[in-house]
Amino acid sequence: MRRFAQVGLLVLSGVGLLRTSLFTEAYLRYVKEGMRPLLIASGVLLILLGAAEAWSAWRSAGRRPDTDGDGDDHGHGHSGVPRVAWLLFLPALSLLFYAPPALGSYTASREAPKAVAVVDEDGFDPLPATSPLPITLTDFTQRVQQDKARSIAGRTVRMTGFVTPAGGGGSWYLTRIMLSCCAADAQSVKVRVYGVEAPKADTWVAVTGTWHAQGTLGTSSAAVALDGRTVAKIERPVNGYTDALPPAPGS
Repeated sequence: MRRFAQVGLLVLSGVGLLRTSLFTEAYLRYVKEGMRPLLIASGVLLILLGAAEAWSAWRSAGRRPDTDGDGDDHGHGHSGVPRVAWLLFLPALSLLFYAPPALGSYTASREAPKAVAVVDEDGFDPLPATSPLPITLTDFTQRVQQDKARSIAGRTVRMTGFVTPAGGGGSWYLTRIMLSCCAADAQSVKVRVYGVEAPKADTWVAVTGTWHAQGTLGTSSAAVALDGRTVAKIERPVNGYTDALPPAPGS
């Protein structure tokens, strides 16, 4: 690849990284929030490397003729930039002009739900008396299948996530996708919802309801499911790749 193409690729990639990580929240579609400083540092480094390469090319151009076959000074014209090499510019340009769609139901429906961590028997804190009780999908799953005190029994809970079709049966999944590092290692946590009609796939919703009594509560046989009472559309959170508590109604 000619040196000007190398410079362009480095600079475009660097500018794209800085734009994505400094001036937008689009980087959250690629990596976890904590990796933002690394993206910024990488963008700065790529621009500096591009500037160094441009300076080196400018200095060498005045010192020697083109003898490596890159240019057309000798009429050879046999080593231009390979066509496939130009494809390397597409990811760099995408950082500047196009944000990929967020992971959603297509990804979640093609993988098993994430196995939640095992909580010590004394590790469950008392639940507040708030009703409906705001709770994460992970906490709901743990209390349904591990809480021997059965503190979730009879409680009306409120959870948020996006809709994933369940493939029939009059139910659907409320889903959250979480990242360990980046989009490549995404995992999902799901709660099956009965009794309320499913909005369109990938719609972000807030659902209230009570535990769907199937299996023995507090054991692994308990269904991670909800008898829904209400479902309301909400805006997708800025950082949708976390299993966060739902915001207060109206906030």
